[in-house]
Amino acid sequence: MKDQYQQLPPSVTTAADLEQLTRPMLELLEAATGLESTYLTTIDMAAGKQSILFSRNSKSMQIPEGLSVPWGDTLCKRAMEEGRAYTDNVETCWGDSAAARELGIMTYVSQPVRTADGAVFGTLCGASAKSLPLTDITMDVLGRFAKVIAQQVDREWALASSRRDNEALRVQALTDPLTGITNRRGMELELQRMIARCERNNEGLQVAMVDLDGFKTINDQHGHDVGDRFLVHIARRLRGAVRPEDLVARTGGDEFIIVAVGQLHFDLRERLETTTIGRFTAGTLTLDYGGASVGLVKTASADFNVADLFEQADAAMYEIKKQRKSSR
Repeated sequence: MKDQYQQLPPSVTTAADLEQLTRPMLELLEAATGLESTYLTTIDMAAGKQSILFSRNSKSMQIPEGLSVPWGDTLCKRAMEEGRAYTDNVETCWGDSAAARELGIMTYVSQPVRTADGAVFGTLCGASAKSLPLTDITMDVLGRFAKVIAQQVDREWALASSRRDNEALRVQALTDPLTGITNRRGMELELQRMIARCERNNEGLQVAMVDLDGFKTINDQHGHDVGDRFLVHIARRLRGAVRPEDLVARTGGDEFIIVAVGQLHFDLRERLETTTIGRFTAGTLTLDYGGASVGLVKTASADFNVADLFEQADAAMYEIKKQRKSSR
């Protein structure tokens, strides 16, 4: 066994992930020990469950991948609690184990796979229906394999954590921190995707500029905390007024942009104006808000310049704002 361990297959040392590392180890353990089944498990202590992650079954005993059993009845739990990593007579040691009886296990060996923080990821195990003597060298190698697997688990967890952190930073960079909707940078990136869709399908684009009339007065009279809560309230209303695939972005203090591809079954300008009208409550304060000024421009095909559309929508919004002021 020791000589075989020293001649590990290249796939172990060059493994790109846990599966590529584990499978040749299971094969080597089976070949060197005669164990009918070798396998790696994961343990979910919170759920009280142990599952077979990877397994190698060379003879009649079959311990299939994906099998899950209650943790409380497993041989692995008993082995860990008793400090007994190996037995060639399971019936004598743990004859009350229903799982062992069902699988017909006589010889059993197990090493916990512990991550760098000491947590138990799972176990590296072997089993046989026959009584097989295992040497100290075998147990030493099994322990070494368990440590190598644990190191790979740590690497993969660290990589996954780094990816999650990077994704969180990416989302944060593209999101308005106050309202949680897309910011200007995120809008510019999303526009590229939307324009590509328009060109691919020869679809038109609708661009709406939204300016919150009277927002400065709300800030001045009630403070910036109320103003911020009002912006969050309006952002939620705007997001809820359009389709999931439509772009809703905050581009300034009280300015929002909505972009939609293709035809809508509703009037976008009317929908946005209506959704911003209504009662806003902040603690004991209640405001009846008369709605925002919305400028809209749309095209019937992909023949457009997006910068021109933004400029036209902005001009349309200011024209609406002037009309609303003159009518008061």
